[in-house]
Amino acid sequence: MKSGKSWAWVTFILGAAYFFIPLIATMEFSMRMKRGEYSFEAYRVVLGDPRFQESFTFSVVAAVFTIILGVLLVVPTAYWIRLRLPQLRPVVEFVTLLPLVIPAIVIVFGYIRMYGSNSPLPFLSSDIGTSALLVIGYATLALPYMYRAVDTGLRTIDVRTLTEAAQILGAGWTTIISRVILPNVLIAVLSGAFLTFAIVIGEFTMASLLNRPAFGPYLQNIGANRAYEPAALAIIAFVITWGCMSVIQVLSRFAPKSANRPN
Repeated sequence: MKSGKSWAWVTFILGAAYFFIPLIATMEFSMRMKRGEYSFEAYRVVLGDPRFQESFTFSVVAAVFTIILGVLLVVPTAYWIRLRLPQLRPVVEFVTLLPLVIPAIVIVFGYIRMYGSNSPLPFLSSDIGTSALLVIGYATLALPYMYRAVDTGLRTIDVRTLTEAAQILGAGWTTIISRVILPNVLIAVLSGAFLTFAIVIGEFTMASLLNRPAFGPYLQNIGANRAYEPAALAIIAFVITWGCMSVIQVLSRFAPKSANRPN
């Protein structure tokens, strides 16, 4: 028994070292921009760069619209599948897994071919249309995570009973989804939203090929031309991503723990 615990601690320590040592080394290197002393000069340069501010703002706005689109698409779909079409759940789950299998570069090249300037829907002929297409692409990439987060939330509530009670009180389908179902799965939706935010902030392929001023291409451009600033940006991106993950962990504590009720 003691041997098993010892191996567990050894595995944990090795895993922690594998994770934290490169992170600490990156942090240490990012603070060596001034010769002979440690400083946050690289972070000051990065945060003061107008391109950083513009690209980060663009990605944050894109993430907000992606989250809104994902919620509008996923919540009604997952709700209806659980309520009326449970036999289609395997098909829907398979479809939502496709973005994990199909590379982003394949998806974006399909968009370019389908929505180019000669297309009946020429999204790419304007900046607004291209940005809208990028948001749709982001929503596609985030679909597996958003759908599973919402579906997990729906499993914790009695969907059929809540729906029948709302209908008895005269509520329509829009009211049921927006004022009954959504508040009950809000924690799950927020978890999916923070995962979506983390994906959008670091995404490179779609933003680069669609020529959008997003944070991912900015990271790549700085990494190709600077020394210390890329390390600082890596730490900043890490803090943002793990900040989102931490919020998800905090929110999960407020989610219902057991509701395996028949639907």
